[in-house]
Amino acid sequence: MDAQDLEFDRRHLWHPYTSMVDPLPSYPVHAAQGVELELTDGRKLVDGMASWWCAIHGYGVPELNKAITDQLSRMSHVMFGGITHQPAVDLGRQLVKMTPEALNKVFLADSGSVSVEVALKMAIQYQQSIGTPRHRFVALSRGYHGDTTGAMSVCDPVGGMHSLFNGYLPENLFLPEPPQGFDTPLDAEYLQQCHRVLAAHQDELAALIVEPVVQGAGGMRFYNPEYLRHFRQWCDEFGILLIFDEIATGFGRTGKLFALEHANVVPDILCLGKAITGGYMTLAATMTTTSVAETISRGAAGVFMHGPTFMGNPLACAVANASLNLLEASHWQTKVRAIETQLRAELLPLKRLENVQDVRVLGAIGVVQCTETVDVKALQKRFVELGVWIRPFREVIYIMPPYVISPLQLSRLSSSIKEVLLRGV
Repeated sequence: MDAQDLEFDRRHLWHPYTSMVDPLPSYPVHAAQGVELELTDGRKLVDGMASWWCAIHGYGVPELNKAITDQLSRMSHVMFGGITHQPAVDLGRQLVKMTPEALNKVFLADSGSVSVEVALKMAIQYQQSIGTPRHRFVALSRGYHGDTTGAMSVCDPVGGMHSLFNGYLPENLFLPEPPQGFDTPLDAEYLQQCHRVLAAHQDELAALIVEPVVQGAGGMRFYNPEYLRHFRQWCDEFGILLIFDEIATGFGRTGKLFALEHANVVPDILCLGKAITGGYMTLAATMTTTSVAETISRGAAGVFMHGPTFMGNPLACAVANASLNLLEASHWQTKVRAIETQLRAELLPLKRLENVQDVRVLGAIGVVQCTETVDVKALQKRFVELGVWIRPFREVIYIMPPYVISPLQLSRLSSSIKEVLLRGV
């Protein structure tokens, strides 16, 4: 990739959350192997983001490469309407085995945002089928569930994109965000406030959607898992379905296979994505219970009204099967615990710095919250110069590395964060 290619990129290719008038620089990656991204100029960067949290096994994984090439030799894609195939069956079987017993119906979707759209539509059709045509949703402030229309409508109404699309997005209801802190005691006043809101609006609410334990793009916030028990109790009380969005937290990121295990709470609908294919292809799944699935199917439509073109794509299913098999065989719990221990040792001391408001670690997630919004462009440049790939947002510098990262590579990430903080962000 030469200067002309980069100029074409800057002028014509839209990158995520980037201006076309004054775009952030894009660093050209030539290859990726292990836990490193190789730039076209030969520099190698330790990847602290796992390509937005999905490349949990790193890059160039032999088992995943083989799975996708073997499947490619048979078929790359076939419509899922009226057709099935072994990779999809194997993936469904694997997901049913890994998740709570009650979640035994699997809808394979294109991406995380689509899996949320599917979950919301499931909730609407379920309520219609039981004769309570509720059409609104309730979510948590500071939550994030994706960028498609329905998903946006349940994202944070202040920090999200609601103001830009006012009048277009459905108007949903929002509970306050849970008090921050995985070990923070439950707040009785918060619980009472949430209960009052749900009680007052129960007749119009189809479902409550939350990110269990970790609110990701809304600020990398952790909260006490016991709140999930109350969410479950209230949903049962008011006839509201409970949706867990585990697109970011699923498949081991928080130290449990799924974040819901921290409270042993089972939702009515579960959204999965990101790490499901180990970062190789886009794929997601929306799982639900027999009760929800059969109730929808007995409704006026007689079917669930959704069917993506690339639903159950054989290539994606094949590599997802290989990724989940590799996860189960890889002693991921030991690796994630080791990452957590090291991040605690290397990041928590940064709390003493004047420009740091908070530091928090959970599983393979390390978060440094600064006192002010950071200069993403300048900070990105500094991190690249230090040989690491870390992409901050707002006032948060965080890392969610591949589980296969070595202690030395992890220390490079931590020490780079320390260095930019000492220089001033």
